[in-house]
Amino acid sequence: MARAKRHYIPGHIWHITHRCHKREFLLRFARDRHRYLQWLYKARKKYGLTILNYMITSNHIHLLVVDDGERDVIPNSIQLVAGRTGQQYNQRKDRRGAYWEDRYHATAVESGEHLARCMVYIDTNMVRAGVIKHPSMWPFCGYNEIQEPRRKNILIDYEKLGKFIGAGSYEELKRSHRGWVEEYLGNGERIRQEEWSSSIAVGSRAFVENVKSVLGFRARGRDVIEVNDGYQLRERSVPYGALFAAENNDIGLENSYYWSDNDE
Repeated sequence: MARAKRHYIPGHIWHITHRCHKREFLLRFARDRHRYLQWLYKARKKYGLTILNYMITSNHIHLLVVDDGERDVIPNSIQLVAGRTGQQYNQRKDRRGAYWEDRYHATAVESGEHLARCMVYIDTNMVRAGVIKHPSMWPFCGYNEIQEPRRKNILIDYEKLGKFIGAGSYEELKRSHRGWVEEYLGNGERIRQEEWSSSIAVGSRAFVENVKSVLGFRARGRDVIEVNDGYQLRERSVPYGALFAAENNDIGLENSYYWSDNDE
């Protein structure tokens, strides 16, 4: 069974990106995006997954989650959510074969300003794609949940998000979050910042150097590179698309994932 290349470092914030098989638009129907969010809620309840933000597009997803020190929470959650979403779609469409690419990419993100930038990157995904003009127009993302808190089926841990962002209150979190998005939309830039989906880590130089040190020999061939308002740890020569390409076989209906330090 294929295993995804991910680097487990406890106690970090992770930006996870997972694409549909061959980048097909298998999440193009609203009902499937709704079901993904329903299973995400079940994963939060069952495993205690801490969610800070999310975006469900037509052919991939973004999750901003926290590893609270229990190694299996994140992979078990993704196994449940991705597996059940794919199974339900294939059953409804009488479809066979993989629904997801076999690997999902995880990037460690430093708290504070770097987390704020990553949140804006996630929130504005469908704006950059030209589908909407403002993230509030897309119901399958965390922007609206932060700005208008849910009374039930809550996904985002507002308290932890505020702590990691450095907001003194929920109102400050809402106000800051809205301001960051408006600033991004106002400057007219629609450039995709690939460090959020292709790096091992993004943050200050000290944060990224520490991640590289913790990884030890597993960080060979990775460089600390200066990028937009920060640094990233990644291989210089690896194109973005290659990071999501299946090495062997795509994982099928069982959608099993391993939070593993190496491939076997």
